[in-house]
Amino acid sequence: MTASDLQPRTAAEQALVDEALVDLFERKISFNQTLGLKIVSVQPGDVRATFDMRPELVGHYAHGRLHGGVISATLDHMGGLAVIVGIAARHPHDKVQQVMARFTKVGTLDLRVDYLRQGLGRQFTVTAEVMRLGGRIGSTQMRLVNEEGTLIATAAAAYTVA
Repeated sequence: MTASDLQPRTAAEQALVDEALVDLFERKISFNQTLGLKIVSVQPGDVRATFDMRPELVGHYAHGRLHGGVISATLDHMGGLAVIVGIAARHPHDKVQQVMARFTKVGTLDLRVDYLRQGLGRQFTVTAEVMRLGGRIGSTQMRLVNEEGTLIATAAAAYTVA
């Protein structure tokens, strides 16, 4: 059987892949539960999550600002998710189990975070975009904004994909 003999995922199969990715990032990665990440979109070019400010996420008690580690972790997690979404799009014949198996090979190689403003807000949105997806390395850019659209932080990361 050649690659041309394989059928791409149906809409129903893609929905299963999307559901599995949301389940993985919202429930199976327990630290994401601590962060309160809620995945909004797992579409190529539109990978987004939100989370609410809570006392457990405060880094500066006097000002109620979001902890820098929370900012870094959410940006990193979403960059990784964007890479997985990109890999799934690159391999449209893969079933859910194959996509999830590819996840086990993804790991952060490098992460640079630019903290642009104080992490103030009631709700935050994190977006991630794949800039390049090679055979071994994936590069992403991420953004964190509050509910007013104020840019809090940006990040760029490289992930191993093989």
